[in-house]
Amino acid sequence: MSATELYTKGARVWIPDPEIVWRAAELLENYTGQKSVKIQYEDGEESELAVKDKTNLPHLRNPDILIGENDLTSLSYLNEPEVLYNLQVRFAERNIIYTYCGIVLVAINPYEEVNIYSNDIIQAYSGQDMGAMDPHIFAVAEEAYKHMSRFDRNESIIVSGESGAGKTVSAKYAMRYFATVGGSQAETMVEQRVLASNPIMEAIGNAKTTRNDNSSRFGKYLEISFNKQHEIVGAHMRTYLLEKSRVVFQAAEERNYHIFYQLCAAANRPEFKKFQLMSPDDFFYTSCGQAPEIQGVDDSENLVHTMEALSLLGVGERHQMMLFQILSGILHFGNVKIGEAEGESCEIPAKDKSLATCCSLLGIEESQMRMWLCHKKITTVNEVLTKPLTASQASFAQDALAKHIYAEVFTWIVNKVNLTLQSTTKQYKFIGVLDIYGFETFEINSFEQFCINYANEKLQQIFNSHVFKLEQEEYVREGIEWSFIDFYDNQPCIDLIESKLGILDLLDEECKMPRGSDANWCQKLYSKHLGKAKHFDKPRMSNSAFIIAHFADKVQYLADGFLEKNRDTVLEEHINILKASEFELVAELFDAKDPNLKKPRAGSATTHSTRNAPKGGGSKSNRSTVGSQQQQKATVGDQFRDSLKMLMETLNATTPHYIRCIKPNDFKEAFTFEPNRAVEQLRACGVLETIRISAAGYPSRWTYSEFFQRYRVLARSKDINRSNPRKTCENILIKIIQDPDKYRFGKTKIFFRAGQVAYLEKLRSEKLRACGVMIQKHVKGWLARRRYKKVMRSIKLIQKHGRGVLARRHAKFLRETKAATRIQKVFKGFQARKVFNVKKRAVIKLQACIRGLFGRREYQKQMHEHRAVVIQRHVRGWLQRRRYRKIVHGFVLVQSHFRRRKAKAQLKILKIEAKSVEHIKGVNKGLENKIIELQQKLDNRNKEVQQVKVKDVEIANMKTEMEKLRQNSNMAEKSSNRITELLKQIEELTEELAKEKGEKQDLISEKELMHKKHAEAAKMLMDENVSVKEQLNKANEKLREQEKLSADANKEQMDTQNKIMAAELESERAHHQRLVKDHARLQQRLENLQGEMKVLKSPQGHNRTPSDISAISLESYASSISPEDRDKEDFEKESDQGYETTEKKKKKGPAPAPPTNNVDTVTNGTHVEKDVDIGLVLKLQSRIKELEKDKESLQRKVDNFEDGSSPMHRSSAVISDSAFDALKKQLVNAEDVEIVIKLQKRIRELEKAKSKLVDELDEREEEDEDENMEFRIMTPEFAYNNLKMQELENENDKVKPLKKYQNSSPTITGTTDFDQNAQLTPAGKEFLEQFEAMTDELERRREECLQLRAMMAERSITTHEIAKQSYGGIDSIVNEDNELAMAYRTQKELNRLLENQLQKTEKDGKKKEEELRKEIRHLKKDNEEQQKVITQNISLSPEAKIEATMQHEITRLTSENLDLRETIDKNSDQMRRLKKMLKVYAKRLKDGEVAAVLEHEAIAGLTASKPSGMRGRSSSTATDPDDVKELSLDSLMKAMNKYSQVLTQHAVDPELVKQIFRQLYYFICAGALNNLLLRKDMCNWSKGMQIRYNLSHLEQWLRDNKLHEVGAQVTMEPIIQASQLLQARKTVADVDSICEMCSKLTTAQIVKILNLYTPVDEFEERVPIPFIREIQKKLKSRPQDSDNTLLMDTKFSYPVTFPFNPSSIAMETVEVPQSLHLGFLTRV
Repeated sequence: MSATELYTKGARVWIPDPEIVWRAAELLENYTGQKSVKIQYEDGEESELAVKDKTNLPHLRNPDILIGENDLTSLSYLNEPEVLYNLQVRFAERNIIYTYCGIVLVAINPYEEVNIYSNDIIQAYSGQDMGAMDPHIFAVAEEAYKHMSRFDRNESIIVSGESGAGKTVSAKYAMRYFATVGGSQAETMVEQRVLASNPIMEAIGNAKTTRNDNSSRFGKYLEISFNKQHEIVGAHMRTYLLEKSRVVFQAAEERNYHIFYQLCAAANRPEFKKFQLMSPDDFFYTSCGQAPEIQGVDDSENLVHTMEALSLLGVGERHQMMLFQILSGILHFGNVKIGEAEGESCEIPAKDKSLATCCSLLGIEESQMRMWLCHKKITTVNEVLTKPLTASQASFAQDALAKHIYAEVFTWIVNKVNLTLQSTTKQYKFIGVLDIYGFETFEINSFEQFCINYANEKLQQIFNSHVFKLEQEEYVREGIEWSFIDFYDNQPCIDLIESKLGILDLLDEECKMPRGSDANWCQKLYSKHLGKAKHFDKPRMSNSAFIIAHFADKVQYLADGFLEKNRDTVLEEHINILKASEFELVAELFDAKDPNLKKPRAGSATTHSTRNAPKGGGSKSNRSTVGSQQQQKATVGDQFRDSLKMLMETLNATTPHYIRCIKPNDFKEAFTFEPNRAVEQLRACGVLETIRISAAGYPSRWTYSEFFQRYRVLARSKDINRSNPRKTCENILIKIIQDPDKYRFGKTKIFFRAGQVAYLEKLRSEKLRACGVMIQKHVKGWLARRRYKKVMRSIKLIQKHGRGVLARRHAKFLRETKAATRIQKVFKGFQARKVFNVKKRAVIKLQACIRGLFGRREYQKQMHEHRAVVIQRHVRGWLQRRRYRKIVHGFVLVQSHFRRRKAKAQLKILKIEAKSVEHIKGVNKGLENKIIELQQKLDNRNKEVQQVKVKDVEIANMKTEMEKLRQNSNMAEKSSNRITELLKQIEELTEELAKEKGEKQDLISEKELMHKKHAEAAKMLMDENVSVKEQLNKANEKLREQEKLSADANKEQMDTQNKIMAAELESERAHHQRLVKDHARLQQRLENLQGEMKVLKSPQGHNRTPSDISAISLESYASSISPEDRDKEDFEKESDQGYETTEKKKKKGPAPAPPTNNVDTVTNGTHVEKDVDIGLVLKLQSRIKELEKDKESLQRKVDNFEDGSSPMHRSSAVISDSAFDALKKQLVNAEDVEIVIKLQKRIRELEKAKSKLVDELDEREEEDEDENMEFRIMTPEFAYNNLKMQELENENDKVKPLKKYQNSSPTITGTTDFDQNAQLTPAGKEFLEQFEAMTDELERRREECLQLRAMMAERSITTHEIAKQSYGGIDSIVNEDNELAMAYRTQKELNRLLENQLQKTEKDGKKKEEELRKEIRHLKKDNEEQQKVITQNISLSPEAKIEATMQHEITRLTSENLDLRETIDKNSDQMRRLKKMLKVYAKRLKDGEVAAVLEHEAIAGLTASKPSGMRGRSSSTATDPDDVKELSLDSLMKAMNKYSQVLTQHAVDPELVKQIFRQLYYFICAGALNNLLLRKDMCNWSKGMQIRYNLSHLEQWLRDNKLHEVGAQVTMEPIIQASQLLQARKTVADVDSICEMCSKLTTAQIVKILNLYTPVDEFEERVPIPFIREIQKKLKSRPQDSDNTLLMDTKFSYPVTFPFNPSSIAMETVEVPQSLHLGFLTRV
């Protein structure tokens, strides 16, 4: 389609607008290539649009039928204005906050509570495909859960957006969905713990900003772990980039973290009195923003929720109070005032109460903190210097310490949350939820925004590649030829940041410089990247800033502060003070950590503290060096880059699902959409990039059947091929769309370029309109003709009678008229003649007078004119003659004067020339020129003569050539005759070739006969193999029975002893670690006190102290830790990969505690014994070390041996690690344990080796078939040797596990101190004898198998013999198609099948035999008891007999009661099975009711499909569309008929049957209505007609089965009214009737249906917004409006009434059977 076809008069376009971004308009004229075109905006304003060329034409608008689509990629015209307008319509007009954009879910923050997150909504989306329901975050979560459960893949949900867009809430709802759907039965608290982590993280990680009252100031990635049953078993959280700067400073109208305000709000609580908390305005760290309260938020109540969540996650009350105490200490620490002192020093006032309060809360020495807040250490090679700090440097160090303490508290809480959430079972798969900040740009951007935008660059790269990959996979799956789609690749921008000599690299390098500064770093950036990297630029008016062109926009960063924020160092002296705290938790936060080597977190907003950072030497003051042993410090940029890399690896290993949160306005107004703000975020979050990639390919996709159903009106009857839908679609499209590049035919779908569906819709609507006009024309013509004929009949009848009356009247009138005319004629003639004569005489007289007067006047006039002409003639002649003479005289004077002057000048010139020589030369030169011209003419004549001669020579040559050509023509005639002869020879050769082909076909048929004969022979051989295998199976079963005889008593005994010893060792070891840690902390306090003493004793100024104190403390600390502990700590440091995640504390209790235990019990589990023998502890510790060394050596040997063995048998280890540990710890009573374990493991390994050999043989045979190797029947000698070789290989494979065991057995015996010469017990000897006997039996049977197989090979014939007999000795023809191998493989499969059936039959027979034997034993036992009773009764007295009888009766009744209990248990099991069956039936009914009621289209020709482009969503079922079973209304009716028959067959009471079907119809109504309310494609007039028709069938079924009077039909009224609402007229005049009609629907349901109503064709009209508002106003007056729920309760059930039906049988007629032995009863 060309531009002239699309841009015609009436075409709707989008025009850029500075205020609303895009403005809708309509063309008023056709575009034919002119420079401008007239347009008219929607408000009626007319304008003229300038068009440079065809490539700059405005964007086209989609048809109205496509407006409001669920998926933006299903729009025909994919462009920015259409995306923005579609989102605006859905959000502002229809109040829909979710929209799909390909793989992205766009979520717009409504700033209002929306009732779409209830459990009913979760259940409605559970199990549904993503494209079947309306867009929702639950649909994305369900898609991720379904992918994880069905395809066993890890999933990720990436939630991004700017602050205030709703990221945290979206992530919370996704986690809630997983907790609801993936709830486990074993660990019911796991889901609650996962959800409980939200209030904790919001309290310590969220804060109020100018854009959001609950903004997350850190990134979070939560991995929710699932087991194989897809139930939640745990979770793990990773955090990124905490905004630490917010702890010490907040911008205006912003707050610090919520936890500080929660503590201040609860300051009056008794347990908080010791914290000495005040109002937030009284603390410096909480009063910077001057906004301590949030409207509608109760901080004290939120603190209660936080404490409850901490308790639920296992943080005990003592630890909670300690955490709150540390946070309170941070607040008091912020109030410490540091003032200037003499010189370049500072001091803290002695009366400063804040410092004392802070130190008491943190458990540290006030004097030390007072000292080191104002001083610092500088360590050189040989000494340590103490240097005072300035006030600004001290304030900066104070803020750095406060930020560091809060970051450690944050990290500790995150680790505790992870410890509690970790699973006690093995994780199978996980779903990760990433809640991360979006692209940020402010007026002043610093290091925080740089890190945030860097992370977004990496995420955008993954997003772009994933979108492109999905597009490519779709094209490859459908077999579409595609070209590379050019999408934005931000790799150059990422390289600019993270590559070698990139921004981060140069930043780290500058941080290492002693005098590094932000200005120097900025200049290095200019020199390295300015003009070289296209994504880097320099501002015009600044030398301390730089610009980076990110994927979303260009951002200018201010370089000031980059180095300090990247270093983020804390003074070592402050950390040492905190390490020596008297509180265990405070010391634990900073124990064994270097703050300058940790992984810190930067902020995410620009902050500037009122305490100015020091200039110049300030940067050096915060760095701690240790002489020549200075370690390399990890910078924030480095840490963040590494953590981001790990995050990218995690996301690349999962299947991502994207949620982009959009902030609609900056004023937090509900459902208010600002296009300017929205389009900025759409460009930044990658939504428009998705649209661009989709538009670059084939965004619109239709299946062949649906395309034909939609556009069959565009086809002719001769183009339709019912058996081949693809051919039909090809016939349609080839004629409609001329350009073949605009569409592609896939395997199951048709792919269209952008705009083609809109063009097809235009053609379809035009065709339908033309058809409608045609139908209307004929119908109206027929109606007009029928009416015309009826009118004509009536008119003719009236005319007949009327004309008779008129004719008679006319005749009378004619007679009267004729008489009157004659009278009038005579009278009028007389009067006329009389008047005429009078007038004639008067006129004649008047004419005579007038004509005389006019004649005289004319004569006088002519005379005057003649005289004037004569006078004028003479005057004009005289004047002309005088003027002529005057002019001639002037001309003569002028000419004479001019000629005189020219003559004088000419005379003067001639006189001068006559006197000069040049005149003579000029005369001669003229003669020379004439001579030269003559010479040239002569030369030209000579040239012409030469050319004539050359032409004569050429003519002679041409004549010779003509002769040669004549000769060649003769030769050509001779060669043509030769060609005809060769053609005849070719025909003869082709005939001979055809004969040879026929002979070859005969040979092939003979070959097939030989193949059949060979197959029969192979079958006979395989029958013999079956018998041999049966014997082998019997031997194998005997081996298995012998293995079952071995008891597990030894294992149980060993396990119990191992557990006891392990518990004791762990308790002793934990206590030892506790002592070591206390020693280290006390040693640190001693070092701090010694340093303080040195400072106090020394004079003021620089203090030089020996530098070996810290070294001694380090050595003493190192000596108190075992080498194994150091190795483990080093390993944990290396494996600690999270960003600013600390190493885990190694505090082990007596046994691994489950996550539900309190943290107090975990950390204090070592206080079991207070008085412990240190010598015993050291002995046990040394023994543990020896055992661990032995285990490591054994493990290395096993690993080395496995590495040397073949991969096929690498998994077959002789003894597992658990068995090794058990053997090492079992140091006593080890007699016969070794031999039993050896024999058991050897038997197991033999069986495993045997099964592996069978699998190996099968694999080798399949590999041989894949490689098309020649199948040969070997000679007898070769066959026997080959069989023998196979058996030897099998033996070798079986011996390999034994060799492993032999290699590992010395190690086992060495570590476990087994007595090698110990005597075996009788049981062990007997076991060995049985094992040897079975081994001999196996050897004997193996030899028999070899002989049998060799005999079979001897009886077989070779392929050479077959070829010699049938194919003339050509061996390659025998097995040309590999048919022998195919026959052999088929026969082998049949043998296996028969063998499996035989084994199954034998097992069933043994099982039945065992049951019969049990029954016989039971009967024998009863018989013996009865015999005993009889013998006893015979010898007893009558009284004793009665007593014995009573005793026997009591015993019998007791046994019967026990039997009844067994019956009850069996019935309970039966009830459980029946309930399970009911759930299955309910699921089937749920799956079928929607398809039957909503999707089934029973009315032919009434389609309810909509031109959505069929792009749809990716389904997680991955099934073939042809294999999907269609659930129709008939299937639902058959199911209900079946249920009715079952109830009737089981004689269920009719009243119960009626109640059952009433409940069943309620479930159908609830499921169908809920599905209708969540599906936009179901809300149209055609679908309403189909639904009503389907419901009428259900109503008729009730009437046919006489169930219509039980109220079942009443339960269907909501869905019936919903279908009527879809069909009703929707104008303002129909408001009252609609409200009366929808009496069973709630207000929310009615409004929802009206908002979802979407016309299928453009002939329908959308529901106007004023109409919906009128409906809402009218429904407010409803009395039952209190129930305003959206979905029906699918779990509601009617009360069941069991009717009493008395029996018609009288008790007098009842006869008691004699078999009951109740003769002692009497009838009353």
